[in-house]
Amino acid sequence: MKLRTFTGFRNCFPHRESAHRPAETDLPYRPRVIMVVALVGAALLGCLAVFQLLLIAGAPLGRFAWGGQHVVLPTSLRIGSAVSIALYGVFALLMLQAAGAITVLPRGLVGVAIWVLTAYSAVGVVMNAASRSRPERQVMTPVTLALAVVCLVLALQ
Repeated sequence: MKLRTFTGFRNCFPHRESAHRPAETDLPYRPRVIMVVALVGAALLGCLAVFQLLLIAGAPLGRFAWGGQHVVLPTSLRIGSAVSIALYGVFALLMLQAAGAITVLPRGLVGVAIWVLTAYSAVGVVMNAASRSRPERQVMTPVTLALAVVCLVLALQ
């Protein structure tokens, strides 16, 4: 796995003293925005992974996930939460590679996969919006919408 050096957020926004003479390490505007979008997507997926981990551990948060039918998830849905965590990791890798932060998979595969992930996220928005659980609709619909927008931005770049 080839990692690209991340210089932090200091290069994301122009500073007064560097506005007229950009440093050699400053990325052009568009790649900086794409990198921030990918980092936001990876952070959202990280938060969702922590949420799923809490569900696996038996936290009474089931009304926010899996249709909201259970306060504490049964074993079968806890297994689904574990699978979700693994998928979130793959999704984060795809987002970061689409932004050029890492190189793990062939570029052509990532180009197709990010579009598939965009469609998957769009379906997730619809499914969360149609949930019988009001807490799931109110919390997870905006989260999946944000992920869908992140994926779309990365796919269109």
